[in-house]
Amino acid sequence: MTAKLTTTTNGTSFPWLLADIGGSNARFGLKLSKDAEISHIRTIPVALHATPVMATQTYLDEVSDIMGDSFQSPCKAAFAVATAVTDDQVAFTNSHWSFSRTKVQDELKLTNFLVLNDFEALALSLPRLNPSQLRAHKDLPTACGTLAVIGPGTGLGVAGVTQTKLGWIALPCEGGHATLAATNNFESAVLAQVRQTYPHVSAERLLSGIGLPVLHAAVATLRGAPSPQLTAEIIVARGLDHSDAICSETLDTFCALLGSFAGNVALILGARGGVYIGGGIVPRLGERFFSSRFRECFEAKGRLDNYLKQIPTALITDTLAALTGAAFAIEQLDA
Repeated sequence: MTAKLTTTTNGTSFPWLLADIGGSNARFGLKLSKDAEISHIRTIPVALHATPVMATQTYLDEVSDIMGDSFQSPCKAAFAVATAVTDDQVAFTNSHWSFSRTKVQDELKLTNFLVLNDFEALALSLPRLNPSQLRAHKDLPTACGTLAVIGPGTGLGVAGVTQTKLGWIALPCEGGHATLAATNNFESAVLAQVRQTYPHVSAERLLSGIGLPVLHAAVATLRGAPSPQLTAEIIVARGLDHSDAICSETLDTFCALLGSFAGNVALILGARGGVYIGGGIVPRLGERFFSSRFRECFEAKGRLDNYLKQIPTALITDTLAALTGAAFAIEQLDA
């Protein structure tokens, strides 16, 4: 899974069109000059448009109306997408959208068009995140060595970034589809329950927006409680206000499993610089996340406990960080 660039010129003109496209929402922004902050940020629900091009054109029309005569059509674009990027055709894992890179470039009249995985973009943003965009469990990660990011959103994204003599290099992957492991008898029972429906229980199967209802149903069944079909949003809301014991236990189990999985990612990537949590779900948990067993389970790796204790973990509170990573990807190609 690697970034794909289509180009017809080596120019470095602005503006740059940036997009972070997930399963539920597409976030757009413009970088108007080299030193400018990303501006004109808009979020457009995926369900409102049949294709990414239609959503993009809606966004550009809105910005054109605001900027008036000063608006210029983008020359370059980088789309961070919630799916693997392997060839010209891009199909989203958790939405109805798909597109051809060459056709999008033609329709939007772009001279350069970069497509990369959304967590590759988020990983590229990590070295540039500042304390105001993060909340750490204890110490903030430092931008050195290798860093990892894990993001429960509609799906579950995983990526890394490593420091080299040539600069920061992204390590994209499909880690969210790795098999989820249990660390105690209750978690083993949860996985056994889920396997009755899904023979392969990946991390994404439970640690995501599409996974929370599956996790909730398994917890309810094991506790002998009614198992109504609830959305992830309702599970989070009822769990946070403690109005539903099963929803509350679902959140506790979610945080514990996420911590254990994050520890696995840290070990596999050697992410001693830090592990970041992104995505749209965990920020909604607030204090519940920081008082959960996440960090305990992150460190619980037997003989490697001390190795994990030295690795800082932090929540990315800026939901637009991937746009910064997308801009950095264009900078790297221009360097």
